[in-house]
Amino acid sequence: MNGQGIDQGAVQDAARLLEQGRLVALPTETVYGLGADAENPAAVASIYAAKGRPQDHPVIVHLAPEGKLEHWACDIPDEARALARAFWPGPLTMILKRAPGIPDAVSGGQDTIGLRCPSHPVAVALLRAFKGGQGGVAAPSANKFGHVSPTLAQHVRDEFAGDASVALVLDGGASQVGIESTIVDLSRLATHGPVLLRPGHVGADAIERVIGQRPAAPDAAAPRASGTLESHYAPSTPVVLQERAALPDVLARLAAAGRKAALIHFSDLSAAHAAVRLPANPQGYAHDLYAALRAMDGVGADLILVEAPPRDDAWLGVNDRLRRAAHGSAGTLQALLEKP
Repeated sequence: MNGQGIDQGAVQDAARLLEQGRLVALPTETVYGLGADAENPAAVASIYAAKGRPQDHPVIVHLAPEGKLEHWACDIPDEARALARAFWPGPLTMILKRAPGIPDAVSGGQDTIGLRCPSHPVAVALLRAFKGGQGGVAAPSANKFGHVSPTLAQHVRDEFAGDASVALVLDGGASQVGIESTIVDLSRLATHGPVLLRPGHVGADAIERVIGQRPAAPDAAAPRASGTLESHYAPSTPVVLQERAALPDVLARLAAAGRKAALIHFSDLSAAHAAVRLPANPQGYAHDLYAALRAMDGVGADLILVEAPPRDDAWLGVNDRLRRAAHGSAGTLQALLEKP
């Protein structure tokens, strides 16, 4: 199956499996998700078990375009409806107050819920087939917790090889956006205004144009949200960010020390043990980033060197993912250069 032609039989099979409480991996325009019936706490628990995800780390509930927001959320502000009109279906998740009767399994025990309507045609077809289009599919990224998110069906198969808990992987081709959705908190507008919990394809400028308020940076009391831990999106090989000016010298020193470096770059640079060059624009870079991290993780390098992207707002989502991927690798480069 691909985005050009939807296998309706596979979609119907996936909907039936979800209704039976099984796990189904589905494509979205951002990354592939590991889906379960959001109103079945046992099914949602199986997501956490398969991913090794902490129980207090909430998941995002995906709705069909015809889904009723009021079923999932209460005290819905006008700003949320305006953003839904502007960006749904699309890569924007809104944090709202969770409606009574919706299990707290999807919210990590909080009184809020993350909701979005994806635009990928296969995801939309599945959401319309599931419970007559009025269900919700809880679907964090289809990978082990903290690992690099999948942007191809094969990434999901590789991640959960031999895991019978994943009943079906729907193949929708390569994810169009390539990094996870923007998350904006609208659950505390009266006291905090909108808050940008995770940057993504929908930027702060675009949100401000719709609701007339620029989202603030996360505060200490902000709701927990998917993909916002300091260490996340990380391959097994340590990731180190380096500015362009320092990279030739760093590569030469690593080679002299007998170290193997895998390089992810967008400028003209000398060869490393292995390298992949990504587009020099934020949309193209985001689209290819996770596949590049996965590829460089498999070449037997001592570290993955990443040329640091620009720091302007257009690159905010990319820089967020790279910062989290590199969080656990502090001191790695110096140790490799010094260790005999």
